[in-house]
Amino acid sequence: MCFLSSISCSIDDQVTRVAWLNRSNILYAGNDKWSIDPRVQLLNYNKTEFSIVITQLDVADEGLYTCSYQTQDKPHTTQAYLIVQVPARIVNISSSITVNEGSNVNLMCLAVGKPEPTVTWKQLRDPTEGFSSEGELLEITEINRQQAGEYECITSNGVSMPDSKKVMITVNYPPFITDVKNAQSPVGKPAVLRCQALAEPVAEFEWYKDDKRLSVGMEGMKIQNERTWSVLLFSNVTSRHYGNYTCLASNKLGSYNSSVRLLKPGSAPNHSVTYTVSPLLLALVSFTLVSLLRTI
Repeated sequence: MCFLSSISCSIDDQVTRVAWLNRSNILYAGNDKWSIDPRVQLLNYNKTEFSIVITQLDVADEGLYTCSYQTQDKPHTTQAYLIVQVPARIVNISSSITVNEGSNVNLMCLAVGKPEPTVTWKQLRDPTEGFSSEGELLEITEINRQQAGEYECITSNGVSMPDSKKVMITVNYPPFITDVKNAQSPVGKPAVLRCQALAEPVAEFEWYKDDKRLSVGMEGMKIQNERTWSVLLFSNVTSRHYGNYTCLASNKLGSYNSSVRLLKPGSAPNHSVTYTVSPLLLALVSFTLVSLLRTI
């Protein structure tokens, strides 16, 4: 983008000599160019106007410009102060990083411009869940897995279009099994046991039956792994296939396991249920039992 500015001086037919100066340096004297800067050019020189133009403006061009002209009576001067506005631009930003969950994260985004630009950090997620932060420094204390993803630094000062750059934060965390499903299948039919886990880095899956690790290609069984899930496939169920299986998901930060069962049709899976009894209910039951004992 090319920015330019023209500076004009109003004159009349009484003016005999005229010149534009910057910091006591003559730029133009009438039609004669004194400046060696190719960006400075004569725009108009007639009986009513003497103007110059400066192309490809730089902050160094800002300052006081003086139009000096001579009439028959005496010398005169008029001045103009040139303010150079510079579009906001990001000059330095933190690199994408990978951290463990619970770590503190600092992201820096340095911007320049004139007027001084504003800097905003935004989390690029669902607008109802993401957040924004004003200022060059973004501080995240004890980052969690929900705060992973892309963050965008946006800078603007109203001179031109905003400038923006993105940073990716990867948050490592141990596996967590989110879904396991029992299966029921008669002998001679296929069956599938499924296990799904979230983790960063991606979890590695292992399957066990009664503490014995199952390997790929075992007779009648096949293990198929994708990014977040693993399935144990039975092409032809036999009676020895029924029972308890364990899905183990692990990465460098830890492991998580969950049990799943292959059942005969009509079998009810065993459930282990823990009940929590409130102190008030416990006291009421105790009082009732004591009252009943006294009546016996």
